[in-house]
Amino acid sequence: MKKLFVTLAGVLAFIYLVNPTFGVFEFLPDNLPLVGNIDEATATMVLLGALRYFGWDLTNLFVKRTALNFGK
Repeated sequence: MKKLFVTLAGVLAFIYLVNPTFGVFEFLPDNLPLVGNIDEATATMVLLGALRYFGWDLTNLFVKRTALNFGK
């Protein structure tokens, strides 16, 4: 049952992110200052969490890469 819930949440988040500008189910309008993009950020976190649950950890794509220190 948990896999079904995570899959459903991931699919809904993906659909929401693919279709943000049609306004069919826009929770917060994007032109509101400071809070307009919170719904897209939340959908992104839900999608990343669902993918991580099934073994696709994409969070390392957002880590700042540092130069290797060869002398230390």
